[in-house]
Amino acid sequence: MIELKNVSYTYPNTVQPALHRIALALEKGRCVMVTGPSGAGKTSLCLAASGVLYHDYGGKKEGSVIIDGKDVADYLSLSELAQNVGVVFDDPEAQMIFTTVEEEILSALEPRGLTATVIEERLARIMRTTYLEELKDRSPHHLSGGQKQRVALAATLALGNDILILDEPTSELDEHATKRIAEILKNLKDNGKTILLIEHKFSHFRDMVDTLIVMENGSITAQGVPDEVLLDAHVRGMVLPDFSTVRKNVRAVTDNEPIISVNNLTHCYGNVQALSGISLTIKKGEFIAIVGENGSGKTTLVKHFNRLLSPTSGNVIVSGNNTMECSIADLAHDVGLVFQNPDHMFFADTVREEVAYGVKNLAIANGDAVIDATLRDVGLTDSSSLYPRWLSRGERQRLGIACVVAMQPNVIVLDEPTTGLDGYEALLVIDILKKLQEKGHTIIIITHNRDIAEHCADRIITMENGRIISDTGGA
Repeated sequence: MIELKNVSYTYPNTVQPALHRIALALEKGRCVMVTGPSGAGKTSLCLAASGVLYHDYGGKKEGSVIIDGKDVADYLSLSELAQNVGVVFDDPEAQMIFTTVEEEILSALEPRGLTATVIEERLARIMRTTYLEELKDRSPHHLSGGQKQRVALAATLALGNDILILDEPTSELDEHATKRIAEILKNLKDNGKTILLIEHKFSHFRDMVDTLIVMENGSITAQGVPDEVLLDAHVRGMVLPDFSTVRKNVRAVTDNEPIISVNNLTHCYGNVQALSGISLTIKKGEFIAIVGENGSGKTTLVKHFNRLLSPTSGNVIVSGNNTMECSIADLAHDVGLVFQNPDHMFFADTVREEVAYGVKNLAIANGDAVIDATLRDVGLTDSSSLYPRWLSRGERQRLGIACVVAMQPNVIVLDEPTTGLDGYEALLVIDILKKLQEKGHTIIIITHNRDIAEHCADRIITMENGRIISDTGGA
């Protein structure tokens, strides 16, 4: 149903091809999964296979893309292509423009000329399929990252296409939600849908993948039946990383003084109570993993540590100071937060300027030396003059860490720091964080990856429905 013949592509104002001589056939009713490091060309492959690259991008294009027997050049517009191919991009929020979840899905159903009864039936089925019934009246923009991904998938399913292209649809989903999406996609495939899936969570989709493709540096480096492709040790380390090799903390923190104290914290978004009676003490030098399903309150909790959010009731004490008596700028000396999507942090023209902003704003001593050392520690020295959004996902993740680390806060909080990264990149990020812990920083990560929590953290805090339901030491 989709065939790429010798496809190469180079983005405007760049020299290195994002895609190099790609040959790929996606047959009806089959599932092809593409994996590989960030910057390998996976998203560019999605854009090419959907026809978006041809119709909506400049740059240098070579080769041909055939969809349903017709060259993408012969389709009149993206709207015509959308009748054949449904796409879920890696940034779900960019696809959302309506005020409620229900309206978002209806926007894909209503133009199809269906009767009101059929629309109502399909809306109910799609919401049930994607577990969005309780969220139908919520604003998509106020949902958790994982909930937004389910809304984007639901809106794409509403189009009713036979071909689905999904660019990391579970990157921000917890374990339970990922299994749900895997089940949904398997059922869609069993019902005849053709699926091109960009993913890092191979183990969850193993039963439905017919062909596994590995991309590196814009080229396909491995392709075939999954079990055969995974015989290669390099590929296996990329797809199935082993976090048990990460060294545990050897510095005792039991007697360390608290650096963050949370006392009976409650937070409400309007009429929705996101946190309920949270009490928690975090000591200097700890490496803590906060886990739980999407919407359990993890991100809401950590945003109170630097006063991006303020308590509805209760209080948060950081380095002996009540956050309600501090400004966000004051707290930046104590707590740095790396967002779930690091792109939300960037605004400067170069990597170095991005890191320099916080250093200069906080008047950090020996600023230039600090910037140089930080870039070196995260492996971005050679990229210092590049525009931040030209970096790969893994490099952008490391840049987000660098921006915070350079400000030298005592506590570094990271929301899903390994999202969208292959096994080697994820291990590199964790290694950076472990070295920061060894220097005395307190590290707090929100993660859906149980392997990371169990093998890398000294302590695991589990949240559910706005409450802490367990608080245990790491394995």
